[in-house]
Amino acid sequence: MHISLGPIVMILLVAVIAAIICRRLHIPSMLGYLVVGFIAGPGWLHLINQNHATEFIGEIGITFLMFSIGLEFSIGKLKAMRRLVLGLGGLQVALTLFALFLIFALMGIKLTWAFTLAAAMTMSSTAIVSRIMVEKNELGQHYGHMIMGVLLMQDIAVVPLMILFPALAHSSDGIILQMGKALLAMVTTLGLLLFVGGKIMPMWFRLIARTKSGELFMINVLLVTLGVAYLTQLVGLSLALGAFVAGMLISETEYRYQVEDDIRPFRDILLGFFFITIGMKLNIQVLQSSWLMVLLILGLLIFLKAAVIFSACHYMKEKSSDGIKTALYLAQGGEFGFVMLAIGGSLKLISLDLQQSAIAAILLSMMLAPFIMKSSDIILKLMVKRSWDEQAVDLQNILVETMNKTDHILIIGFGRCGQNIARILQHENTPYYALDLDAERVAIAKTAGEPVTFGDAKRQEVLQAAGLKRANMVLITIQNTDEAKHILNNIMLIVPTMPVIVRVAKDDSIPAFTNMGADDIVSDEKESSLTLASQALLSSGKPFDEVYQTMQKIRQNRYQVLEGLFAGSDDDISGENMHFYRQAFTLPADAFLVGKGMNELPLDKLKVKLLSVRRNAHQLRTFDEEFRFKKLDTLVVLGPRDKVILFENWSLQGNN
Repeated sequence: MHISLGPIVMILLVAVIAAIICRRLHIPSMLGYLVVGFIAGPGWLHLINQNHATEFIGEIGITFLMFSIGLEFSIGKLKAMRRLVLGLGGLQVALTLFALFLIFALMGIKLTWAFTLAAAMTMSSTAIVSRIMVEKNELGQHYGHMIMGVLLMQDIAVVPLMILFPALAHSSDGIILQMGKALLAMVTTLGLLLFVGGKIMPMWFRLIARTKSGELFMINVLLVTLGVAYLTQLVGLSLALGAFVAGMLISETEYRYQVEDDIRPFRDILLGFFFITIGMKLNIQVLQSSWLMVLLILGLLIFLKAAVIFSACHYMKEKSSDGIKTALYLAQGGEFGFVMLAIGGSLKLISLDLQQSAIAAILLSMMLAPFIMKSSDIILKLMVKRSWDEQAVDLQNILVETMNKTDHILIIGFGRCGQNIARILQHENTPYYALDLDAERVAIAKTAGEPVTFGDAKRQEVLQAAGLKRANMVLITIQNTDEAKHILNNIMLIVPTMPVIVRVAKDDSIPAFTNMGADDIVSDEKESSLTLASQALLSSGKPFDEVYQTMQKIRQNRYQVLEGLFAGSDDDISGENMHFYRQAFTLPADAFLVGKGMNELPLDKLKVKLLSVRRNAHQLRTFDEEFRFKKLDTLVVLGPRDKVILFENWSLQGNN
């Protein structure tokens, strides 16, 4: 049998092109894959033909993605999530399916068509949502657990829905019996995998690890991932669900992080294949001829689905903010929707036109999903914070609570950092007062007797009510840089001489806060480095007083000795974050600088500093008048990014 590599090579080519363009434009790569798949596929340029081979490769991509997500969820964590999986996930599937079926039935669509369409639209995109949540490090958040619980329930719900399709097509009388057998097989298979696999997997991986063969370890990871996925497929479950179980089993072993690193290249490559094959399904003729139906289905996918999910979260007594996040993250169609539409079409359970309209709408919703998820924080603020500002901020209560406070420390932000500071101040009998925008956290803390209230420090009247003019100093502990700048600006307008200490997550923003008038800036990144360096110096025998003086000098000088990190391609050094950074480049034989001395360098003109020159195995930091640059010298330069680039260009080409 002859298998052509042409489609595979073409997919690889467009995947590389899409990835480059997306990185240049700073947009999610999956969106680029979807668009490129549509452009290069049968829907437009016909460069790639859609077939079973390309679809299978895409399905394997989802399998590896679900496996890597399973590594984040131990069996214990899954047990703890059963309320979210069965409760919230079950409500979402049942309510969404019923609401969509009812709407389509009222529109006069044939009942079997309406059910098939509703079932396909009930599913969300595990691939897109999970990928973005992994990139944003949100799987550990409570709303991340809620979202994963719903997605897992959707994967489970695929099984009975798939059984219903043939029964509806043939009016089978044994539908209940068929579903009972399938559900029994599902529970038995998953139960055996979790119970038996939990006993065997740690021993099996220890046996493989003893061989000390990286190649064998990698083969074993592939065996476990695809093997467990294959077992679940044999009993009618999805490959993705089996891979998720395999990931959970390995998460119980000490090899979890090694496995995660080994599997990442396969996951990312194959997942890119999947998004390209999905983009290939879009037919531009359908968008032209049935655009009204496409827009209707798209609107129901995003708005109705989001409303149903939020209602389910509210019924489960989840926080409004978590409910909104969950609704926004799941308000799109999913990959299993395509599978259901394909099966429904083959069984004549849906018309061809309606099937194509649904495919187009689901694809469009998946393309919009990254933008909706990226905007979720803004939407959340508009929907939640404004109402809390109007209802919960009682300036009179804040005034009453702070009336007797003087020379207190005002803490802006009562998260982990703020609470840790408060405990230390309390231990030292130092008065303080805190403002925070998490209503639930404030309520719990006030019940425990903490001097904290709900208030938006970006509003000047709130700061004044909190006794800003009587405070000894202000600590800004929030991580949002823009909000922190807004708060600092308000403080400087009210009390320009107020000592303010600002916590920053990234050290790029230190100069901006310094220029705005902050007395001190504490960088999470740099303080972690100082702590580790202190421990290293103490362990190497340095006296404590000497180490302490060194670290204090670094802090007093605004971490200047730590300035100038080597910048990578992913570093955000644009706009106001542009600051000094370190660059290293090597002189080729024909470089303009070769043969020239130090006095010929335009260092003062460009305001850059030459830190060192690496020549052979030596690092040169001092230079005499006879020093001349040679080919293969590596220069290490510090300065603003644009000036360093100009200096590098001058050194190589001579253009000034």
